[in-house]
Amino acid sequence: MSAAFRFQPGHLPLIVSVPHAGLSIPEDIAAALTEVALDQPDADHAVDQLYDFATDLGASLIAANLSRYVVDLNRPPNDESLYPGQVGSGLVPTETFDGAPLYRSACPSAAEVARRVALYWRPYHAALSAEIARIRARFGYCLLWDAHSITPVEPRLFEGRLPDLNLGSFDGRAAPRALADAVLAAADGAYSRVVDGRFKGGYITRAYGDPQAFVFALQMELAQSTYLTEGARLPDPLLSGQLRSCLKTLLMTFLSEAPSYVRQT
Repeated sequence: MSAAFRFQPGHLPLIVSVPHAGLSIPEDIAAALTEVALDQPDADHAVDQLYDFATDLGASLIAANLSRYVVDLNRPPNDESLYPGQVGSGLVPTETFDGAPLYRSACPSAAEVARRVALYWRPYHAALSAEIARIRARFGYCLLWDAHSITPVEPRLFEGRLPDLNLGSFDGRAAPRALADAVLAAADGAYSRVVDGRFKGGYITRAYGDPQAFVFALQMELAQSTYLTEGARLPDPLLSGQLRSCLKTLLMTFLSEAPSYVRQT
């Protein structure tokens, strides 16, 4: 197993991917980072803990150990923009979400970016691709749930306040929009929600979601206020307990609804 990520195969046709909850930074990279960067304000704090029930359900889990500041596993290897015309964080970020520099002096060279892609990015995606292929071979289809979170107010990235639950199907290209709607409709009524709003799905959702091949991928971007109190990095027990129950319902709905779309496709 790579130290860059952890992987646990399951027995259901469902994979939960957590590419941004890791906090580990290799020493050689950490030495070049600012104090702000080392504080890691943009991590998907504790999202892997929110989904700690997934393996008990029987889902496969792949989760990054490394920080997104090392290399962003949810960006394309050529660093093509996912949202043209909007501020993005990049394959190897050089600024925080609010624009603060991550590096003390020079930013990573092209050679350094290529090194990180080869060493950390490609192994994660190789493991994810192999697990998708295994599940498709066994079940005839595969469900991929890409798990994320972000602070609900990020003026540089989006206007206003983000809804609590932001489900992305890449406008129906990574999973049938009706399936995404059915999944989110099962959410607890206490949460505000949207399908294909500001977050339509990042590279993982877009690259692997292929309804014609019976691979249905959805990205869930949680507003961190749904499980963190202001300024906290560890889940609030009451908030996270309610949210875990909701997320479990969403995953079970994904599992129960998806087969009908396999037959229809």
